[in-house]
Order: sequence, then C-alpha cells, then structure tokens
Amino acid sequence: MLIKIALVGNPNSGKTTLFNGLTGSNQYVGNWPGVTVEKKEGQLKGNKNVVVVDLPGIYSLSPYTLEEVVSRDYLVDEKPNVILNIIDGTNLERNLFLTTQLIEIGIPVVAAVNMLDISDKRGDILNLEKLSQALRCKVVSISALKHIGIEKAANLAIKAAESPKKLTAPLFLGKIEPIISNIEQILNLDDFENKRFFAVKLFEKDSIITEKLQEKLNPQQLAQISQIITDCELKLDDDSESILTAERYNFIESVVRESLQVNKVDKLSDKIDKVVTNRWLALPIFVAIMFIVYATSVTGVGLLATEWMEDGVFGEGWSLFGLFIPGIPVVIENILVSVDTAEWLQSLILDGIIAGVGAVLAFVPQIFILFIFLAFLESCGYMARIAFILDRIFRKFGLSGKSFIPILIGTGCGVPGIMASRTIESDKDRKMTIITTTFIPCSAKLPIIALISGALFGGAWWVAPSAYFLGIAAIICSGIILKKTKLFSENITPFIMELPEYHLPTVESILRSMWERGWSFIKKAGTIILLASIIIWLTSSFGWQNGNFGMVYPEYSLLSYTGRAIAWVFIPLGWGNWQAAVSTITGLIAKENLVGTFGILFGFAEVAEDGTEIWAMLATHFTTLSAYSFLIFNLLCAPCFAAVGAIRREMNNARWLFFAIGYQTLFAYIVALCVYQIGSMFGGYFGVTSVVAIILTGIFLVLLFKKSNVKEVI
Repeated sequence: MLIKIALVGNPNSGKTTLFNGLTGSNQYVGNWPGVTVEKKEGQLKGNKNVVVVDLPGIYSLSPYTLEEVVSRDYLVDEKPNVILNIIDGTNLERNLFLTTQLIEIGIPVVAAVNMLDISDKRGDILNLEKLSQALRCKVVSISALKHIGIEKAANLAIKAAESPKKLTAPLFLGKIEPIISNIEQILNLDDFENKRFFAVKLFEKDSIITEKLQEKLNPQQLAQISQIITDCELKLDDDSESILTAERYNFIESVVRESLQVNKVDKLSDKIDKVVTNRWLALPIFVAIMFIVYATSVTGVGLLATEWMEDGVFGEGWSLFGLFIPGIPVVIENILVSVDTAEWLQSLILDGIIAGVGAVLAFVPQIFILFIFLAFLESCGYMARIAFILDRIFRKFGLSGKSFIPILIGTGCGVPGIMASRTIESDKDRKMTIITTTFIPCSAKLPIIALISGALFGGAWWVAPSAYFLGIAAIICSGIILKKTKLFSENITPFIMELPEYHLPTVESILRSMWERGWSFIKKAGTIILLASIIIWLTSSFGWQNGNFGMVYPEYSLLSYTGRAIAWVFIPLGWGNWQAAVSTITGLIAKENLVGTFGILFGFAEVAEDGTEIWAMLATHFTTLSAYSFLIFNLLCAPCFAAVGAIRREMNNARWLFFAIGYQTLFAYIVALCVYQIGSMFGGYFGVTSVVAIILTGIFLVLLFKKSNVKEVI
C-alpha cells in the first residue's frame, strides 16, 4: 500500500526543512497540473512505500492566493492518506488557526510542533498532552533543523494512515455549533464524506466551494442554507466569515491558555529587532550587510577563488604541496596533439567549449560564496526583517512590501522570483512586480558583475555592491513611475507578515541551500551554455575572406558581420564594438553566455608564456565609463529566455509580455545612455547625444517626483 503524507504548514514554519530531512536526496520537483506552483515529492528515507508531498506554505484554507488554492484542492480532491501539520512552536496561536481547519477536512492529522528548542531557551513550557487532547489528534515535538523527532513524526503519520479513525472536529464553534450542524444535516451524508468541512465553507460563503457544490445541491437545499446563514448574521450582527474566525480564535486562545506557559522575559529576537528594525538604523544596517555580502563574494574571498580557477583549473595550472598540476586546457591540448587531432577540432574544443564553458564555470566560487551568505541570512530570519524594513520605504512610493519577496527570491534566479509574484493579491501590483523583479542581479548576472569588476575596474570593491543597489533603485524608480500611470494606478493594501524567531541555521541546511542553487547554475553551463559556446565558436571561426568561405580570424567571421550590423545601436552607450554587441545578444539566451562569448572572442583558453590569461585584451575595448554603462544595460535589460518564458506564463497575455520586455530594455537603454553621456560631459565631451541625455534625465525626474494619487488602504 502506497501511503501519501501531505506536509502542510505556514510559511517559515520549517516545512521545507522537514521535507528535506525526511526525504534526503529522494526528491522530485515539478509543477502542479495546470498551474506553475512548484510541487515537491519525495520517498521517505528507508521506506519506498511512503511518499512525502511538500505543499506550498499557507496560512489558511480560505484561499486568497494561488498557493492556498493549490494546497486546499490537493487536500480536498486528492485526499492524501494523512496530513503532517508543521506548527511553529514560537508562534503557536497563529499556526493553530490552520490546524483547526485541517482537522475539519476529515483526513487523519498528526501535528508536529517545530522549534520548541527555541521556546525552551526563552523559558516557555508547552504541555503536548493537553494540546493533543484539545486538538483530538497526535502531537509530537520536533526540531526539523536539527533532525530531532522527525522520524517519530513520520512513524506516527504512517500509523495514522494505516488505521484511520473518523476524527470528530473540536467543538470550538460555541454559539454557532448548532448552525453548522444544521447545515451538515442538509448536506446528504452519502454525498459528502467530509461534510463538516463543506458545511463550514458554505457558512463562510466560500465562493469556490459553493460553486463546486451547486451541482450536487438542489435549489431548496441552497435556499435553506442561505437562510440559515442570513439569520445568524442578523442575530450576531456580523458577516459569517468574521463570526467563524472570531469563534475559531476563541477556541485557540483557550487551548493555548491551557497548554502553554509563557515566560514574560523579553525574547532575544525582540532585543535584536530593537536594533535591526529601528526606524533610523534599519536601512543603514541593511545597506552595510548587503555591501559586505557582495564585496566579499565578488571582490574579496570570491575573487581569490575565481582567480585560482581562471589561472589554475582553466589556465596553465597550479602547485599543490610542491607538485605542479596542469590546467584543463593544457591537459586537453596535450591529449589532442598526441592523437594528431584535426586543427579545426582542436580549436572547437579549446577555443569554443573550454573557453566558453570554462569562462562561466570559473565564477562558480563567487556564486557559491554569495549563496552561503544569502542562505544564512534567510535561515536565521533576517531576510524577513528586510521585507518589513523595505515595506516602510516602498509604501512611501506607492509600492507594496510584498513585492520584495519575489525580488529576494530573484537574487538566486529570476524564474522562481517571477513565479513568487502570484502571492500578491492585487493584479496590477503583481504585474508590476513581474516586470521589475529581474532588475535585481541573479546568480546568472554575477559572472558579468565579476568580469566587469575584475577585468575593467581592477577588482574595485565598490562595483559589485553598486550593481545590487542599482537593481533596487531601478525597481523603486520603476514602481514610482509606473504607479502613476493608468495601467498600474491602484490604492496600496497593507502588508502583513509574521517575523520568525532568530535562530542559528545548521551548516547542513546552509550547504544544502547553496548546492541546490549553485547546481542549477552548473547544469546550465553544461547544457545551454555548452550549446551556445559551440554555436558562437562556429560563427566566430567561419566566414568569407578574399571571396572564399572557411576558417577565418574573428574579425572576418559571420559573427563579426552580425555584430557590426547591430553595434551602431549601442554607440550612444559608449560600447559600439561588435564583440560587446554580440555578447549582449547571446546573453539573452542565458546571461552567463555573455561571459562565455567574451571567453571565446578574447581567447580565454589560450595561455600566455608567462602563465597569465589574456583578459587584459578585453579592457582595450572599453573605458571605465563605457564599461559601467555596459554593466548597467546588461543588468537591467530583458532577462534570459527562461525568465521571459516565466513572464509569459504569469502574465498569460502576449501584449503584457511584450510590454514587460519592451519596458525593461528601454529602461536599461535610457539609464545606460544617461550615465555614459552625462559622465562624458564631465570629461569635456558635449554633443547631440548629450542633449538627448539631459532631456531624458529631465523627463525621468519629472515623472519620478510628479504627485501621485495613490492612497494606502487601511
């Protein structure tokens, strides 16, 4: 018998950590049928007959977001054998709201109270036996982070699934319990297995459930139910959903009062928050932290590791305990020469594949170091505070703090960042977030930042952090301007978010997060970038010269002619050479391709006699100002094909897709142009393009500071 355990819990309750602990590497990641919400399934370690399903984190079974719809539909329609409900022990009252709803579904429930070790440290005492009696389901204490009690929780879930008992929902509804019972009686018992859940949802006037049941209920039954609800609302002078919510919390408060003893001493998290969320200190602390993260990752320790990769692994070689180990290009070249490989094939492998893919993989250390920092900040609870901090700033400009969540996810990859925008209820805010999320530098853009910083700015410490804050500024400025247009004008709704307790993440959880994000980058290098490198080598190695077609120098190649045909577009930006133009275009396939293209065109796989790489050739094609203009454009312009596909799915409208791509590219072009042209004026240059840049800057400032009609909804 195959047993399905559904993991259900609030966001930040430790659900995904528990899933990783229960399944290990036996995981399958896909999408739910018909939607693009990520679906995770995995075999329970040591038991092939048990499948664990990680449902999206939700607060309620009264759905407002796509994640909540997906989770509820799975529980109601797919009917897993058992629900393993993860409860954050540091926020018991808020988490139990979902628990009371899960019990009503009619599926066996096992409650796993997570993070009790944190509660114990601050002196709180939870009586699990009393909590179990009140909820009428098994309750177990776990620490998902430290893998304590997770096997016991899984075993209890399996036992509950193997011998399911008809659970009677807790009678927490007080005055309205008879009313729910009346609705249950109207619902035919033969038709509705989990009648109580449907009765409650009908009382709440849940539109999705009501629509689902209309075919099974006759008009007389619907009229009876409607009259019962109306009478109750008149009697209690409130709407049915609010009545039920109030009664539910009355029950929860009584349960918490009986089972939990709270230590009134100020929590460590509260003490830390007094500093990091302080009205005046919060933003400077955030800026300082992100500055340190990017400076260390790109120009600090990360740069040293990347230089070792470039000069050693993908260069001449390196010494290890007095033993010299030749680099990959040297080893491969010796093998190819020894077997008398054709010259064109040697060039393909060395100047195409190794140069293109190697140029990208050389930046893996910087990416891994960045992901270690981000994983720590996310796991310890600080990133949730950043959303809270930036909400106060975003609201002043007519933006929602919820937009920061997709932006935060987008630092790893733009695709899940775009998909995360569906948690925003407002359609206009969601569209605006989708359009602006990819302005933030993702892992694929990090090699571009590192390359420009190292090759064209001499490893300047400020370049990488400035790229991150440039993305933030682009998002804020775009939000201000777009919010003032009819397309996006809408009042702002409040941003409510639970701040998790601070805690030290385990080394395992940080390394797992780093590897999951980094491995997707490496896989891309072995697939998309490998194929692109071969195509770039072919088009840069073959062309017409003296009327004959064959292998030629890059200056006479097919790629050079293509580049020169489009390079004029970028002349006002300061980098009108064909190499930069084609690199920008190939970067649309995958942003890492930009670095791979440079690697092929400037001979990354060739090793000079003194053992140094010839990246210095790249610097001859740029000035400091044009290099930064090049960086700006490639960070802000249309994202890679995968992200464009995600935008298309989320927008579900061709016109909105083209608007998003067009806005991103135009915005990037204008910003890069203004930076280069106005910067050139300080160097003594002034021309027609300078006048254009001044006019565009003026228009931008007018739109930025124009009075907005957007109001905050309280």
